[in-house]
Amino acid sequence: MDSKHAQFEALVRAYSSDLYRYAYWLCKQSSLAEDLVQDACLRAWKSLHTLQDFSSARAWLMTIVRNEFFRHCKRNSSRHQQWDEKIDTQLSMMAYERDEAVDMMALRQAIDTLPDDYRESLVLQVMGGFSGDEIAIITGDSRNTIMTRLFRARQKLRSLLQGQDEHKVKQS
Repeated sequence: MDSKHAQFEALVRAYSSDLYRYAYWLCKQSSLAEDLVQDACLRAWKSLHTLQDFSSARAWLMTIVRNEFFRHCKRNSSRHQQWDEKIDTQLSMMAYERDEAVDMMALRQAIDTLPDDYRESLVLQVMGGFSGDEIAIITGDSRNTIMTRLFRARQKLRSLLQGQDEHKVKQS
């Protein structure tokens, strides 16, 4: 096995579960997520020579998965794929800089109200563990744009969750 093949195999082995989770979050269909990851891996194999820094391979692969999803949507525009209304349960690990427990149903409903670009950035950070720089690479937006989206998404969630808490108190 040549070194290029070994490097690629190591990348796929290391990141395949992350790629699948992200693809599934995008499309919410197991078989389609598998196809997206497979197509992304094929595209990555063909362009492995363009990867300059293997430390950024995870973000590079996620970008390819995201692009494959949008290619799929474009090819299948009659069956337009929309962002799923329910966020992966891993978001339950999200911390909100407050000590009280967060009602997961309320959290999911609040996340559902966020604009798609806020939601995508937040999911990539929380579920994917990506930094602002990596999210910028994946989405093709500037780091400043991503950081602003993350800040605003968290502010909006805090506001929505606090509003729900106040509503519950009034009902008591």
